[in-house]
Amino acid sequence: MTTLDQFASVFKSAVKPHYRHKVVSVDRAVIVTDLDQTAADAFAKQVQQLLAPQQVTDWEIITGDQYNSTLELLRLLEGKSTDLTCCYRNLHSQAWQHPHSLGSYLDVLIQRTSSPVLILPHPEAGYAYAHAYHSVRKVLAMTDHMTDDDVLVNYAAEFTGPNGRLHLAHIEDEATFARYIEAISKIETIDTANAEATIKHQLLKYPRDYIDSCRAALSTKYPSMTVDAIVTFGKKLADYLGYVDELEINLLLMHGKDEDQLAMHGLSYPLAIELRQIPLLII
Repeated sequence: MTTLDQFASVFKSAVKPHYRHKVVSVDRAVIVTDLDQTAADAFAKQVQQLLAPQQVTDWEIITGDQYNSTLELLRLLEGKSTDLTCCYRNLHSQAWQHPHSLGSYLDVLIQRTSSPVLILPHPEAGYAYAHAYHSVRKVLAMTDHMTDDDVLVNYAAEFTGPNGRLHLAHIEDEATFARYIEAISKIETIDTANAEATIKHQLLKYPRDYIDSCRAALSTKYPSMTVDAIVTFGKKLADYLGYVDELEINLLLMHGKDEDQLAMHGLSYPLAIELRQIPLLII
């Protein structure tokens, strides 16, 4: 390595990701159901209880007789300046009884609406955790790259509330890492043990530094909020499911829109399929 390369490496390692807080407003919300007016109103009360800390001032409820297709539902939502769309999986379907899909309506809503989508446990299913609708929040925010994701953290902070507990999670896939180390081990000029330790340290250092900056900024804005870091190697899907149960999470935040594809972003879809017991916020 040249002296110039060494200087560049030292300079780059000193540059740390920095979180920039921005207040997220959730003033207007629409609740999409496939219920009649009476049942929809009862479900809406649960949602309003859940979102009490957000102090939503403008609510709209869509009942099942107002639309019969995804196109009709999108037309109902057109022009509505909403900050949040609330819905449960498998509208106008009995498929909610099986953990296999979100249903065509929710698939379309997530990709075609500009506002975040709050996915709620199905009102008829009975599988929601007892703490699912608690207004005191234990929130888990997950992303593939918890190093420069201010938007996710801003929403996570807003929905955690001033007295809640926020877990910011970054899990590196251990199988993928092992595959790269295996490839590196076949290159004679590289010390494999040193490379493995150094790369592993660096991969975890960036998200830890970023979460430290999140904690520092949020402690000023919300002094009673607890911000915890989950930064590790593991099996992403299994580990996130485990953390939800272990930490009694009652809201999971993740990205669901991807500019390069029409389907849900990365790990979000399998998590949304399997986590039916708590609310999920897709941004």
